[in-house]
Amino acid sequence: MEIFQHFQRTIIKNYLLGSFIAVFGVGSVFIFQTLSLKEDEFIAMGSIIFLSIVTMFGFEFLVYQEHIRPIKDVYHKTDPTIRLDLLLTAYHQTERFPLLTVKRIMFPHFLGLAVPSTLLTVVFIRGGFLSIPYSYILYAWCGAFLVAILHALIEFFLTFKACHKLQGDLIRKTMERYGVDPSKQSTLFISLKQKILAASLFLALFPILLFSLASQIRLSITDSALLVDYWKWAGALILIITVLAFYGAILIFKSIEGPVKELVNRFEKVELGHVSPAINTYTDEFSHLFSGFNHMVEAINLRDQKNVQLLDQFFAVVAGTLDARDPYTAGHSKRVAEYSVMIARQCKWSLEEIDLLNKAALLHDIGKIGIRDDVLLKEGKLTDEEFDQIKRHPVIGEEIVRGVQLTEELLPILPGIKHHHERMDGFGYPDRLKGDEIPVFGRLIAVADAFDAMTSDRPYRKGMPYGKAFSILQEGKGTQWDKEFVEAFLKTMEKGSGDTRQTG
Repeated sequence: MEIFQHFQRTIIKNYLLGSFIAVFGVGSVFIFQTLSLKEDEFIAMGSIIFLSIVTMFGFEFLVYQEHIRPIKDVYHKTDPTIRLDLLLTAYHQTERFPLLTVKRIMFPHFLGLAVPSTLLTVVFIRGGFLSIPYSYILYAWCGAFLVAILHALIEFFLTFKACHKLQGDLIRKTMERYGVDPSKQSTLFISLKQKILAASLFLALFPILLFSLASQIRLSITDSALLVDYWKWAGALILIITVLAFYGAILIFKSIEGPVKELVNRFEKVELGHVSPAINTYTDEFSHLFSGFNHMVEAINLRDQKNVQLLDQFFAVVAGTLDARDPYTAGHSKRVAEYSVMIARQCKWSLEEIDLLNKAALLHDIGKIGIRDDVLLKEGKLTDEEFDQIKRHPVIGEEIVRGVQLTEELLPILPGIKHHHERMDGFGYPDRLKGDEIPVFGRLIAVADAFDAMTSDRPYRKGMPYGKAFSILQEGKGTQWDKEFVEAFLKTMEKGSGDTRQTG
């Protein structure tokens, strides 16, 4: 309620300020300094202006009450659950208020002043209270129209500023009660170009038009024969000023539009994930904006680096925790990840793909968390039922990781977790996929996983030599494992320093 009252006080204060400048400051000076009036005619003219202003205020107040009503309905309601449609209507009315102010100035304000003034002037001329030609009424309409435009321009910018706080409060109310942001449903757009062109053109033309009108009246009093030559000169001057004002407004707008468009383009790229600083070549207020943008970019990049580090550490910790459950498989997930990365590099994968593959490999056995200790840690041969339980770990792992609600960029790791035990001949698990039906991460991790499983010590057997494991991989390529990835792995291992078990 306090915000609405402050808004109304600001609107009234702005209106009085604009009226004083336009009506009393410009209009009254124009009338009394241009016309040659006797003392009793000054009183008559003052009476006309006073009565017209009272009429104008009356009509304008009625229209203002209609314009403010949708906003007042929201702030005068005692019911805490105000309907959504009322809040949205109030917001859109506040958004349109600067334009509604212009309409009030150009219609009830202008006509409420001009029409009574015209009628009263005609009555006073006929009654002998004023000794001015009827043609001056036309000049008065022209002058009043110019003054009304000036007043509307002032009111528009003052009201535009006053509405921001009220709009913010209405947005907060709507968000808190209904979770709806009314600003996202806005259809009103007044471009910066329109504002600059309108303001620049009028402010450039207003003084010369008002001066020309005053000179017209003065010349009609002294020597009407000079009017034709005068308007030839004045018309050419007005045309030149119009062209210069328009060109100047365009130049001003272009100097603002360029950096604004560049900033908008930069923010759109940031939204798409392309975060890079902008080159700041500006020496005005835009220099501060671009500096602020670059600081924001630095902060985003620093945050992303920290997030990447934290995420990598999280994957490593989870993998380490899983391996620690079984002392005989300690380090298995880490080694499988290292082998997988070696294969991917040999196959010329991109850095982004390798990073995702590494994460998938670290978590490929996370589903074993859901397997009972008496089954997972059994030293003897597993029964068929126990082996069926073990075969469930890829599905359990995929469900666990999916439940974390991964970002869209991390979703490709799920198929690697679920399908690293599939076989190329279709006899793997859990879905018995065949050949290229198996996701590429699953096919690659399967090679690394099999090799580490064969060469690692277990309670029921000792790890086999590398050479024998290489032979098994060679024999199984195309049937159990992907041929390309087996060959890439063997080629990579040949470049290594050699393990003593390679020749065992």
